[in-house]
Amino acid sequence: MTANLASFLYLVSGVLFIMALRGLSHPTTSRQGNFYGMVGMGIALATTLLYATPSFGGLLLIVGGIAVGGTFGAVVAKRIAMTAMPQLVAAFHSLVGLAAVMVAAAALYSPESFGIGEVGAIHAQALVEMSLGVAIGAITFTGSIIAFLKLDGRMSGKPILLPLRHVVNAGLAIALVVLVVMLVAGQSTTVFWLIVLLSLVLGVLIIIPIGGADMPVVVSMLNSYSGWAAAGIGFTLGNLALIITGALVGSSGAILSYIMCKGMNRSFISVILGGFGGETAVAVDDGLDRTVKQGSADDAAYLMQNAQKVIIVPGYGMAVAQAQHALRELSDKLKAHGVEVKYAIHPVAGRMPGHMNVLLAEAQVPYDEVFELEDINSEFSQADIAYVIGANDVTNPAARDDKTSPIYGMPILDVDKARTCLFVKRSLGSGYAGIDNTLFYKDGTMMLLGDAKKMTEDIVKAMED
Repeated sequence: MTANLASFLYLVSGVLFIMALRGLSHPTTSRQGNFYGMVGMGIALATTLLYATPSFGGLLLIVGGIAVGGTFGAVVAKRIAMTAMPQLVAAFHSLVGLAAVMVAAAALYSPESFGIGEVGAIHAQALVEMSLGVAIGAITFTGSIIAFLKLDGRMSGKPILLPLRHVVNAGLAIALVVLVVMLVAGQSTTVFWLIVLLSLVLGVLIIIPIGGADMPVVVSMLNSYSGWAAAGIGFTLGNLALIITGALVGSSGAILSYIMCKGMNRSFISVILGGFGGETAVAVDDGLDRTVKQGSADDAAYLMQNAQKVIIVPGYGMAVAQAQHALRELSDKLKAHGVEVKYAIHPVAGRMPGHMNVLLAEAQVPYDEVFELEDINSEFSQADIAYVIGANDVTNPAARDDKTSPIYGMPILDVDKARTCLFVKRSLGSGYAGIDNTLFYKDGTMMLLGDAKKMTEDIVKAMED
């Protein structure tokens, strides 16, 4: 295969990746977007193999690696529960970062294979690109592992605030710049691995101060990091497809991080410098009567059957209980009784962007019934029932009314403006942000305490009876 043909095919794969991102921007075109992405990646892989023309032994190693990695990925993706999808994404990001480090190391020890010079005489430009790729890759690797541990509950969701952490991080960043200069000047393998080591440490220190409430932003941010790491290595390899793909992932991840921060009324810098969130709500003396009105499935069924409009607000509690199919059955029952049903999705509901949309799509909820916050928030005041199923922080009125609250200013779903708010939750505990939800104690709220799936199924049975 000629270089011109390879460049053309890489360009085709890049266009398909752009079409994939465009398709994934809306639920109705997401399947088509996935298809474009898979075809683009297939073309990129085939082009790389044909253009590189490896030896028979090398080809066997490549095919074997693809077979092992592909099988492992398929098995993990098939077995993983939808509730653990954010953890899976974080884990995969770590592998992208590790791959960037390994490719950079291979280029350092065998530069003639990559066309960037010889051992001890690597082009300065390639060394700079290599340094950026390996630093970002190592940060992504350890940062993604910490994010995985926090999301999976194997590490506390509370921010871990080390003393002088900003000074330490700034010192490590300066040291990395100095080491990059030393690598370009001396091409020392020791300096290269020092860059890797400091970057691995920096990845841990950047993520551990970020609390549970900011984890959706972290997942998006690490996605961006992995893209920039791939783009940096793409320049080192002179691989057009890798450059295009990395730039697309890096820029789209950065934009999504900005959108997520806006949805939480948080600045990106404040997230990086240390977020909020934990497992336990802090008791506050705000003079609020903390008496709750608790109801049953029969009460909820009666109210819903006599309503004209019901807005369903899914959250992470629905994901944990895997209640999306029961929710779809409830929705069908309500529509059979002539009740108008809509779904309201907050931008940061769940543990990663689009988490709730994927779960509802899995239950075959019609796309035209699902609305984003800005499109449906004004309708809560005309709704008879707001059925909140595990969405805690994104419905907390404190974000709108309490200037002393850590989440003050975060856009929320105004479920308290509905005539009645039915709130399904296991207990009165705090959400992932570790903040008490004042919605529980409002006059128009009825708490339905219990497992989200069982409670929803009991409501459906009560409606049938």
